[in-house]
Amino acid sequence: MTSAKVDKGQAGRETGAAAHDATSSEGYQRGLGARQIQMIAIGGAIGTGLFLGAGKAIAKAGPSLILAYAVAGLVIFFIMRALGELLMYRPVSGSFSEYAREFVGPFAGFVTGWTYWLFWVVTGITEVTAAAQYMTYWFDIAQWVSALIFTIILYAVNLISVKLFGELEFWFSMVKVTAIIGMILICAGILTLGFSDAGDTASVTHLWSDGGFFPHGLSGTLMTLQIVMFAFLAVELVGVTAGESKDPKTVLPKAINTVPWRIAVFYVGALIMILSVVPWTEFQPGISPFVAAFQKMGLGVGAAIVNFVVLTAALSSCNSGMYSTGRMLRDLALNGQGPKFFTKLTKSGTPLIGTTFSAALMLVGVWINYQWPGDAFNYVVSFATISGMWAWIMILVCQIRYRFRADRGELPQSTFRAPGAPYTSVFALAFIGMVIVMMAVDKDARISLYCAPLWALILGVSYLVLKARNPENKAFAKR
Repeated sequence: MTSAKVDKGQAGRETGAAAHDATSSEGYQRGLGARQIQMIAIGGAIGTGLFLGAGKAIAKAGPSLILAYAVAGLVIFFIMRALGELLMYRPVSGSFSEYAREFVGPFAGFVTGWTYWLFWVVTGITEVTAAAQYMTYWFDIAQWVSALIFTIILYAVNLISVKLFGELEFWFSMVKVTAIIGMILICAGILTLGFSDAGDTASVTHLWSDGGFFPHGLSGTLMTLQIVMFAFLAVELVGVTAGESKDPKTVLPKAINTVPWRIAVFYVGALIMILSVVPWTEFQPGISPFVAAFQKMGLGVGAAIVNFVVLTAALSSCNSGMYSTGRMLRDLALNGQGPKFFTKLTKSGTPLIGTTFSAALMLVGVWINYQWPGDAFNYVVSFATISGMWAWIMILVCQIRYRFRADRGELPQSTFRAPGAPYTSVFALAFIGMVIVMMAVDKDARISLYCAPLWALILGVSYLVLKARNPENKAFAKR
């Protein structure tokens, strides 16, 4: 190694150390323990996309949906290992936008931060509205009343302390995990012991005997990829917790390494069991496959159980949205790419103004969905998918650039290197590109691609205005 390269490597290590020190001074309290981080990571991969969205996907793809979840799950693992490598290099709360700022440029950081913030606001709008709809199953209560109550409660939880947020998310995730494991065990019992109304017809042959494994061809399977990837959105949330984890160097790698078995059990395993007990032809779009399976088994109480679970999943997503939006806004503000008042923290270390602003927008969104239900709601979900995938794209691009610089000795090596990278990261990028093409082909999802250029234009103009007003601001200079 030449002396010049040694100097560059030393400078890189000093940069990494300085960055780590900066992380410690972000002002947050490290209140999230290993137990909470693990469940946040698990819960991030289980949402309404599985409990409800899988019904539509099964109708489109049949049993081949199992393969779609398996392949997409592998891609998600590549994304999470890429994120893990970056997190161990520099664990920061505003991870996605901070890495984009460092490895791509200030504009990329600006776009990533605001787009991820928008993703969670939009997701919060859809989820709190969905939660209010689920409440009508038990109570004759106006939808807007439930939405208001849920938003206020989750807002209060996020302002009190990060520890309370983590505890609430722990129990939300526990409900979802217990429900899926319970379903798997019941289905396994039916297949082996033959009890319940479905016992006489339950068989693994349903996976290939009712029109084959690909009943609508490969194209039918590919058209479900948008639904499949939407189900995995929020798995990257564990990266946002980096600045508030008690021991990020130990806890985060363990949480990320659980991704394969989480996907294998909660998605692939659950679908294999459900589709073995109930033929795929009996599932309908808009009806939870879990509800349909319970009804087939003759377990009427199943509908109430699943309604409670999907309510929990919706509230969990909204809770995560409030958590992440406040931190993203504060990261942008700290870097001069957002209003300074978003930097304010409460005594307990939570971003007061950013969380309040995001919660207020979620309430506006609830009103919009109440006034104009139907297609508008589906369009919002589609836009959430494309904006969420932007964070994944940035994670992969940043990891590729980081690995290149680290291998040249310009930056310190991560203690949690992504296996197979950068080839696995390139493969994941290509897969995401294919999903976007499938969204362009699907007329129901195409609207989100129309909205994306408009959002990009808004961000581009905003960035130029901010840069013109603050020409000396280092936030707009390439690092």
